[in-house]
Amino acid sequence: MSILSVRNLTHGFGDRAIFNDVSFRLLKGEHIGLIGANGEGKSTFMNIITGQLQPDDGKVEWARNVRVGYLDQHTALEKGMTIRDVLKGAFKYLFDLETQMNGIYEKMGEATPEELEQLMEEVGTIQDLLTNNDFYVIDSKVEEIARGLGLEDVGLEKDVQDLSGGQRTKVLLAKLLLEKPDILLLDEPTNYLDEQHIVWLKRYLQEYENAFILISHDIPFLNSVINLIYHMENQELNRYVGDYDNFLKVHEMKKQQLEAAYKKQQKERAELEDFVARNKARVATRNMAMSRQKKLDKMDIIELASERPKPEFRFKPARTSGKMIFETKDLVIGYDEPLSRPLNLRMERGQKIALVGANGIGKTTLLKSILGEIKPVSGTVTKGEFLHIGYFEQEVKEQNNNTCIEEVWEEFPHFTQYEIRSALAKCGLTTKHIESKVKVLSGGENAKVRLCKLINNETNLLVLDEPTNHLDVDAKAELKRALQDYKGSILLISHEPEFYNDVVTETWNCESWTTKVF
Repeated sequence: MSILSVRNLTHGFGDRAIFNDVSFRLLKGEHIGLIGANGEGKSTFMNIITGQLQPDDGKVEWARNVRVGYLDQHTALEKGMTIRDVLKGAFKYLFDLETQMNGIYEKMGEATPEELEQLMEEVGTIQDLLTNNDFYVIDSKVEEIARGLGLEDVGLEKDVQDLSGGQRTKVLLAKLLLEKPDILLLDEPTNYLDEQHIVWLKRYLQEYENAFILISHDIPFLNSVINLIYHMENQELNRYVGDYDNFLKVHEMKKQQLEAAYKKQQKERAELEDFVARNKARVATRNMAMSRQKKLDKMDIIELASERPKPEFRFKPARTSGKMIFETKDLVIGYDEPLSRPLNLRMERGQKIALVGANGIGKTTLLKSILGEIKPVSGTVTKGEFLHIGYFEQEVKEQNNNTCIEEVWEEFPHFTQYEIRSALAKCGLTTKHIESKVKVLSGGENAKVRLCKLINNETNLLVLDEPTNHLDVDAKAELKRALQDYKGSILLISHEPEFYNDVVTETWNCESWTTKVF
């Protein structure tokens, strides 16, 4: 029996179609990878099946009494609550049952013998539910999941308002896993996880007995946990049995078969049309021409989907910088309290450095301290001469009402509209995306707009904070190639070794500098 059935789903934004007559079903225990290029509608699909967005047409039906857990990174966390409070909130329904049971106990003092028997039966039922759902070992379950995702290192009594983006995602994910819903909906869960916690999540999902739908552009991770692929492309949703590698083989085979059938049909149509054109006017051959015209009219036309633009990133070089890029002297980073011991670091021209380590230890804070965006707790940063810096931030929080064209035009007012459109298209954005407002774009499309601004500025130092978050497979591969070719210096934060290992000349492990205990 299906846990979820989606029938004849159609949806779009303005004149931009996302789905056209799409159907989907989810069975118990299926581990599904939902894949597709940026902007094909993966997150929109999640929002529709969770009821956050109403489709233009079609039906979404869940089985009765199904508990759905959705990792939504935009969920608000209430100020004043600790991490422990939020995680224990996963068991709210059990605490409500305990309150109900205590209320029954209070009624027992005034109950008649007949009422008492009924109340005892109700208490027994609730007691069984609490025991079977591990109510009396909640604290140990909370600590087990928190340990797996590294939240014990952050401190379970920490206010959730003081968390970094990565820590916040871990809290939401931990709460979701503690809820153990019948189906998990995970939208890019590894984006803000450290390498060791990605390994833990991988093991957890491999052993997960219930169903889940996973959106991820981290192919090694995806391959290790799913057994079905649903591929979104050109307003369609197609099912493939097996992992991503198997999908690639089958998809390529289907594509080649379609292209061969298209060429064969085009040849046949050309021959028929030529015969009709030459023979329709002659009395002797008119009937034959009409017969061939009927065949043409009845033919189901094979159409090839238009190719999505492939991104092309080429960073514009600035003049050569001085030999020293930056140097720190007894630099202590942090906000209200120190996040590092005194740091004496030096970066020289031509170095490409990856900053690695767990979330929350101050990698982004270090970048911002070096750039001069935040003041250090103590110590100094000296920047070198002739630096032309390109900075890619991990998160851009403000609401942006610009269209993509306006967003790039503000940065490059001397560009013509043709040059703006061309620059955005080179980053893999379609005409529909280019004319859309930035705030309605997917995370990956948004990142491509920001990359468009970055590559069109002349730089000799790139400072990149998790640039691959949300990027699809093609864009990630192209960004990797562009960074390998880049002649300037690079300071990069990333949790994806398969991305940065072939780019950087050295790796700095920030865990060796942090004041946090590991």
